[in-house]
Amino acid sequence: VQLQASGGGLVQTGGSLRLSCAASGGRFSGHGVGWFRQAPGKEREFVGAIHRSGGSTIYADSVKGRFTISRDNAKNTVYLQMNNLGPEDTAVYYCAANERSSQYDNPSVYDFWGQGTLVTVSS
Repeated sequence: VQLQASGGGLVQTGGSLRLSCAASGGRFSGHGVGWFRQAPGKEREFVGAIHRSGGSTIYADSVKGRFTISRDNAKNTVYLQMNNLGPEDTAVYYCAANERSSQYDNPSVYDFWGQGTLVTVSS
């Protein structure tokens, strides 16, 4: 499975962006998908994830209530809707997929990673 994240860009504080993670080359519906981010000089951080069925999601406390993950298996795409963005959300955002584990906040369980898309939030 190949993943491609897109939708990043420059937005002002309080604005919104929707990131997409498009999959090709495999049965995407069988994979749980997580979003991670890495800010300059910081370690990679778990953002949230959606179960392979799309029936459940989990989020990091830092984004809970502002970010929403959804998936459209017919389009082989997972979305990360980000609202009320702040400068602390500035980072490269990555999507990742795995079909074995439900430890979605653990980056080591993911088999496939997208290339990342940059989100910059200006103050």
